[in-house]
Amino acid sequence: MSFTETTRTSWLTRLKNALVGAVIGIVLVVVAIWALVWNEGRSIKAYRALTEGAGVVVTVSADEIAPSNEGKLIHITGKVTPDGIPTDPEFGISADGAVAIRRDVEMYQWVEKSESRSETKLGGSEETVTTYTYTKEWKSGRENSGEFRQPEGHENPDMAVEDGSFAVDSAKIGAFSVSGENVAGLGKQTDLKLTDEDAARAEQILSGTVLLDRGGFYAGVNPAQPRVGDLRIRYSRADLTEASFVAAQSDGWLKPFTASNGREILLSESGKASAAEMFDAAQAENTMIMWLIRVGGMIGLMVGFSLFFSILGVIADVVPIAGSLVRFGTGMIAFVLTVLVGPLVIAIGWFAYRPLLSLGLLLVGGLIAFAVIWFRRRSVGRASPAAPSAAQ
Repeated sequence: MSFTETTRTSWLTRLKNALVGAVIGIVLVVVAIWALVWNEGRSIKAYRALTEGAGVVVTVSADEIAPSNEGKLIHITGKVTPDGIPTDPEFGISADGAVAIRRDVEMYQWVEKSESRSETKLGGSEETVTTYTYTKEWKSGRENSGEFRQPEGHENPDMAVEDGSFAVDSAKIGAFSVSGENVAGLGKQTDLKLTDEDAARAEQILSGTVLLDRGGFYAGVNPAQPRVGDLRIRYSRADLTEASFVAAQSDGWLKPFTASNGREILLSESGKASAAEMFDAAQAENTMIMWLIRVGGMIGLMVGFSLFFSILGVIADVVPIAGSLVRFGTGMIAFVLTVLVGPLVIAIGWFAYRPLLSLGLLLVGGLIAFAVIWFRRRSVGRASPAAPSAAQ
């Protein structure tokens, strides 16, 4: 099911939109620059905190809580025992022995997809042909049919229930206690099989027919012929037998350790892992996050500069070919500015948070450059032939 819509946008309207886009571009450039500088500080602080933690961490037995370690950063590996049973309070689904359960919900619903093709006309106006296609699909979360281009006949009902995660309040790691949130993500996920009793209880809650289907709930009449609004509900359980933690010992609990620069440290791994392995993994994660934010900041700069210069392309669109050429040129300018500004901002941020190291590197670099120039001049002077006599 689809339909096509053709719209025309005048040159003056496009010019106004481009002005708005230029302002947004400036804001985006400023935000990207701030993010790049902030990221350098964040990564350096995290690196220093982890380095400090790796130097003071103490590996202790998980079977005994020693008062002498109170407040210290400790590393333990021990058996995990959940305190309580994770339960979905809405449907009463639980999993004895698990550290958490998860509810995943899909609804059969209308989904709108669009594909546009634009063409610039002589005089700067733009004609856009958009094809909207409507299909029925299983999707997590509700598609807002009120925002569809053609909502009539494609209405999606509200979801009676949505995704959810439910962890135990706490768990034991040997003799130590830890928040359930800190172990929920470490567990191995497996499907949680539901029963006819669970389906009967869900039928009362959802006020409709609920069937067992592939180990989960099907809220609808016929799974083979789904209708808009039907739900598929699946549960999974997270089981964890052994875990390793690096955290502060606090009254028998494992809590975040605060480094001297204010950064908190709480590392966790499923199974056995040494303190060195956990700190190495945390440093690798910190480096990965740093590069991801750097790449995101560079992309933000590119988009911001492109939006800022887009108004030139709209002005030149009075003659379509000229507009294409101008857009190509401004795109190259945006790319060059991104390549120049991005690394410069990263360098400034790096220098700002490492002033002593930066000065040392600049001094070493200056000495090396001076030595290279001096030796080069000396070698050139030796190789130069003697000047001819004036009498000749």
